[in-house]
Amino acid sequence: MDKLYFQHLDKAVETDKRFKHVMAIALDPRTDYKEGVVRCITSREGDVRVKGYIDRSILSFVKSDSAGHFIIDEELKIKNQEEIITGLSDKDHDFIGLEDPDIWIDEKTDLLHLYFTIPMIGKKINGKKIAKTLIHLGHAVGKDLNSLVMTDPVLISDKESLCAKELSIAPVNSKKVRLNLVESATSAGDTGYSIVRVAIAPDMGKSWQFGETVFHPAEHKISWIGGHASPGPMFPREFIDIGENKLLGIMNGREADKKIDGRIIYGIFSVGLFIYDYENGKIDWVSPEPFIRDSESKNITFASQFVLTVKGEGILYAHVDDSFVRAYDLKAEEIKKLLDRR
Repeated sequence: MDKLYFQHLDKAVETDKRFKHVMAIALDPRTDYKEGVVRCITSREGDVRVKGYIDRSILSFVKSDSAGHFIIDEELKIKNQEEIITGLSDKDHDFIGLEDPDIWIDEKTDLLHLYFTIPMIGKKINGKKIAKTLIHLGHAVGKDLNSLVMTDPVLISDKESLCAKELSIAPVNSKKVRLNLVESATSAGDTGYSIVRVAIAPDMGKSWQFGETVFHPAEHKISWIGGHASPGPMFPREFIDIGENKLLGIMNGREADKKIDGRIIYGIFSVGLFIYDYENGKIDWVSPEPFIRDSESKNITFASQFVLTVKGEGILYAHVDDSFVRAYDLKAEEIKKLLDRR
C-alpha cells in the first residue's frame, strides 16, 4: 500500500516521572482540541504481547503547549464514580481503573459526554480464574471535563456479552437512533476474538442495547485483522465524503493469535479503514491491508482520535505499543486514491 500519511517525528504525548506508559487520547472540540484526557498506566504486570498482562490505569487531563505537544496534568475526578463502581463490583472481580476515553458533545444541550471502559477482571485462585472478565462501557456527563458526574454504564456486560469498549459514534439515522459501534468479544474453542458489534443508542446518555455483530475476524480472510477488530473514530464529511448514509472510519486490527509454549502470543496491531452504513448498521468494506503502522512500533499502533484541521486534511492520534501517543497528518485526496482501487 502507498504511504497515505505523514508521521510526526516527535511524540504527541510522552511519559513523565509519574507514568512509564500513556495511551488513548481523547480531545474536547470546544477547546479547539487543545485539552482533553489520556489514559495513564499506573502499573503493568506482564508483557503487552502476551495474553494475560494487566494494566492498571487512571484517566488524566492533558493540555497542549505552544508547540502542539500535550502535557499530562492531574488525574480526572468524576463525581459519583465510587458509588457506580461499587455497584458493579463483586467478590469475584477486580476493578483495574478507567480506560480508553471518548468525548462527545451534545449540540442541543452543549453538555460533554465522556465514555470509557470499566474493566472488571476475573480474580484467580491457585492460578485459575474463578470468573470471566466483564468489560462495561461507562458514561459520565457534565458541562465540561471538570464537572462530570458518572451515571450507570450505557452498556453492561454479562455472560452473553462479555465486552463493550472502544466506542465509535455514528450519526443519527432516519429512525432517530444512533447505531454506534463497539468492540466486543467472543471465542471459538480455545481461540478468542475481538469483534465489532452495533450498540443501539436512542439516547446518548441512557442505557443502550447490544445489536448485531458486523465484523468478525474469523469470517474474513484479511490477515492484518485476523484475530482482533476494534472500531476507531469515523471521519467527518468535511474531511472525506463517501456518499449518503455512509462514513469512512478507522478500524484497529490485530493479526491472529499464536500459541507458543503454552502461551497466547498476540499479533501486530495496525490501523486500517472501513466504510460504515450508519443507516442500516452494516460495514460495507474493510481495507485489505493496514493503513498505518508506526515506524517505532514493535507490536501496536492503535488510533483513538481524529481532528479536522482544514477541509480535506486532519490529524490522527494513535498510541504506539500502549506506551506513547503519536500524531499523523492525513489528506483526503491521498485516501481517495486507495478507495478508488477497492
